[in-house]
Amino acid sequence: MASKSVLSGNLSFLNLAELLQLLGSNTSTGVLRIANKYAAEPGVVFFSKGNPVHALNEKLSGLEAIYSLFGWSEGEFAFSEEAYDGQATIKKSRMEIILDGLRKLDDGEIERLEPVAFEKASSKPDKKKSSIPIIKGPLVDYLHVVDEEEFFDGEEIIIEGNHGNWIWVILEGTVELSKSTPDGSIKFLQISDGAFIGSLSSLFSDDSVRNVTATAVGNVQLGMLDSQGLGSELGRMSSEFKNLVRSIDKRFDEVMQNAVNAYLQKDDAKQLLKERRPVIMEGKNDDKAFVITGGNASVVRKTDMGIVMLVSSLGKGDVIGPIAFLDMGLEPGSAIVMGDQNLKVTKLDRQTLNAEYEQLSSTFKNILENLSTCILATAMVTCDFKKKSTKEAAAS
Repeated sequence: MASKSVLSGNLSFLNLAELLQLLGSNTSTGVLRIANKYAAEPGVVFFSKGNPVHALNEKLSGLEAIYSLFGWSEGEFAFSEEAYDGQATIKKSRMEIILDGLRKLDDGEIERLEPVAFEKASSKPDKKKSSIPIIKGPLVDYLHVVDEEEFFDGEEIIIEGNHGNWIWVILEGTVELSKSTPDGSIKFLQISDGAFIGSLSSLFSDDSVRNVTATAVGNVQLGMLDSQGLGSELGRMSSEFKNLVRSIDKRFDEVMQNAVNAYLQKDDAKQLLKERRPVIMEGKNDDKAFVITGGNASVVRKTDMGIVMLVSSLGKGDVIGPIAFLDMGLEPGSAIVMGDQNLKVTKLDRQTLNAEYEQLSSTFKNILENLSTCILATAMVTCDFKKKSTKEAAAS
């Protein structure tokens, strides 16, 4: 283990996914070393400003190596603050790695490093265990918590289509998010400690309509946020930053709707390709973000199952491209922005936006961070729905 470690412990207490989130939220730069008694050599992950940029696990390197380490449920870890001046072999966002790694582990695509089992598992699967991604939020800032409420297992906290302006932070427990469809309710995310329930649109309007149903999974303790204080903070923001907040909130709504479309096999990405052209390519223009001043754009992802629609309609005022402090994991790292012939954009001053972001309260920062994580997680669920529906169509 490194002699200059500033964080150390056991994977049974903090697993790799939780370590990635912790080091990411602290924008840590350094080296994470993991030792497992069933491995000949330790696994190593290099971080720069909170993001994994390179990894090693015996003969594996880069993305393959960090995914393989999700199979280590036992072991000791230590993180040391060291500069990494090597090549950045990992380009995926931190949250996409976490969610992809956990999904691969559940699907059996990642080998679990553990003692040899002489009996194959024959027990029945746990019906209570869900394959839906569970999203944890940042550490709770109690400054804006004005009251606490408790909800019991199966109780609906908010109902899609109802009006309501409250925003809660989950103090303890898990909440399931679902959307209603003609074929019944679709569950697509679970959120846990530190995550938020409620839309930022409620800060812009007194007549906000809930776009999702949130249901308690087990007993849940919630902290009600000071909407008046958050609204005052929003009011002090520049028009450019307000517009960004509004656009990110709208994008989550769009991604959720496209998850429903993928589930119902109503993804119209093929038709879109005939009508629109790429304006932000995957892996390119990664230092520029834009605001749409005319026309419309969509966000799609290339997968083994074809093109998947993630965001159908972005219009005037919506933001496209990477925002440094919001890791949505979409364009340009792993998605493409398609624009119609009338699309017009202006470049955003990312440096000014970053400076304004740093002046926000920790609660508002946490809300934006959690929102961007939920956008990414829902986009990944959309791709899974598309994959499943494509397989079902091929089998029929």
